[in-house]
Amino acid sequence: MNVLFHTNIPSPYRVEFFNELGKKCELTVTFEGKTATDRNKNWKGDAAKNYKEIYLKGKRISSDSFFCPGIIGVLKKRWDKVIIGVYSSPTSILAIEYMRLRKQQFYIEADGGMIQQDGILKFILKNHFISSASGWLSSGMKTTEYLVHYGADEDRCWLYPFTSLTRSDLVCADQMRRSDKKLYKEAIGVREDKMILSVGSFTHDKKYGIRKGFHALMRAAEKISRDIGIYIVGDEPTEEFLEWKEKKDLRHVHFIGFKTKDALKMYYAAADLFVLMTRYDIWGLVINEAMSFGLPVITTDKCVAGLELVKENENGHIVPAEDDKLLVEKIVCMINNKEMLRRFGEMSYEIIQKYSIENMTEEHVKILSSC
Repeated sequence: MNVLFHTNIPSPYRVEFFNELGKKCELTVTFEGKTATDRNKNWKGDAAKNYKEIYLKGKRISSDSFFCPGIIGVLKKRWDKVIIGVYSSPTSILAIEYMRLRKQQFYIEADGGMIQQDGILKFILKNHFISSASGWLSSGMKTTEYLVHYGADEDRCWLYPFTSLTRSDLVCADQMRRSDKKLYKEAIGVREDKMILSVGSFTHDKKYGIRKGFHALMRAAEKISRDIGIYIVGDEPTEEFLEWKEKKDLRHVHFIGFKTKDALKMYYAAADLFVLMTRYDIWGLVINEAMSFGLPVITTDKCVAGLELVKENENGHIVPAEDDKLLVEKIVCMINNKEMLRRFGEMSYEIIQKYSIENMTEEHVKILSSC
């Protein structure tokens, strides 16, 4: 099977997936650009091993979105299947319209999605492009709801387990989670008895502000015991957060900065609870990662991964994005209850087992072979 997959940039988890999928088919991947401007320069995928990669020439429109007219030349070649990922970029829009006019079959892959309160024009445009596909690969039920809302045929929406984790990652996480957390706490310099972990960027979004919701976590930090450490890993905090920590004497809040995938494992293994108070995430792969280490999770109703993977009062809690009071209540209820942390953590680990890149690949092959 000769497959063309179009996406924006070679993110690490995508490259791992493409290398796995390339073992099962003759795969070509077109990238619009090599990097995103809002990502740490060390956040990049490995080289292509099992697939052919084409970097299109074009103009950067936003952090990770480009306009590359050269996609038309690629589409003119013969492909058994064409998959469009990141379907809202100018390049993807051009590709979709070209294939629609030529009545050429293609499939849209959605890593996530959440229905928004769109204006009529925006809704019409989304409906036009999304409904043009012959089928849709969806990361879960919430994503399917989103796709159907914008014109997809529910009977031609196929689910796949979206993840950044390989089976070997899951095995490694299992081994680490079974070890004494105190050893990992000592190794990374955690002074507090209990540790809350959050992972994400302080990048400012025009619509959502600090999208990962660290304001809510900081407000919660003011109200919980200083014996509970809050560790935020991802990138450097803004001046606002540094001043906030000093003014409120939040000595139990620690800004760690960027960590590689391997270094980040130590923080997951040391943590007792994972919190992501995101204001909007079309998925949120850090939820997958935290659950692989058997961590209970608190996240928001604006995180698609949370809505798909967190079972209320079974492996964590879903709270409204700006509900500081409920966040504090859930943290206090969980963090000192060893039995609850253990039980919730075991459920997290059980749920996440099918979310491997190998399983993700196998589902793609099944879908592409049958549609």
